[in-house]
Amino acid sequence: MIDLSGKTILVTGASRGIGAAAATALDGAGARVVMSYGRSTAMAEAVAASCNNDPVLLCADLAQPGAASDLFDRAIAAVGSIDVVVNNAGIAPEADIDASDQEWADAWHVTMQVNLFSLADICRKAIAHFIPKGEGTIINIASRAATRGDEPNMMHYAASKGAVVALTRSIARGYGNDGIVAHTVNPGWVSTEMAEGFFAANPDALDGFPLGEAVPPSEVANTVAFLASGLARHMTGSTVDINGATHVR
Repeated sequence: MIDLSGKTILVTGASRGIGAAAATALDGAGARVVMSYGRSTAMAEAVAASCNNDPVLLCADLAQPGAASDLFDRAIAAVGSIDVVVNNAGIAPEADIDASDQEWADAWHVTMQVNLFSLADICRKAIAHFIPKGEGTIINIASRAATRGDEPNMMHYAASKGAVVALTRSIARGYGNDGIVAHTVNPGWVSTEMAEGFFAANPDALDGFPLGEAVPPSEVANTVAFLASGLARHMTGSTVDINGATHVR
């Protein structure tokens, strides 16, 4: 059984989907969780209410430059020290090539800001926090799109997630001597509210899934908990695929 007792873990995008499942799983394994969320206050409060280890809720709009760095500083002010960071927050607006120039630019900008730039800001803050401690773990949630690519209207999303993989590998290579390990988790379709709506409208989409279903959020959360445990530190720099064999490398 994974035991995270004594660890404090920051999870971004923790009000729903993978983030909520991760926060619950990490708390269940004994960790104290600092949960960040954007707008879904009631949902974040519900997740926190299900936790037992004095969770902390922090609101942050990661679409705003500087918000991620401020979030990390507020997390440290609230709990004193962080052992693990789980960068889960992400968005996926559509951007068709026949959209207006402004619509195209806006979609690329906000996607990169949330999925990459804010994530990188938190990684930077975490590295600086971890170095004096001599240890720390960064877990970045990317996507199978990072290596498989995505649909034409989601090229910006795939590009942001590919950059997250490269960033994580660079952290692992560059800061291993400081006791810092870094992992990327690449889910495929996950059974979230958004996915359920898609599959309801496209029932034949599951025909291409070898296991016949999207990935349960709990399985991604369990993967995150394992990586957070430090039981396999030499996996640092790795990318863990969890997509039900919808994309096999």
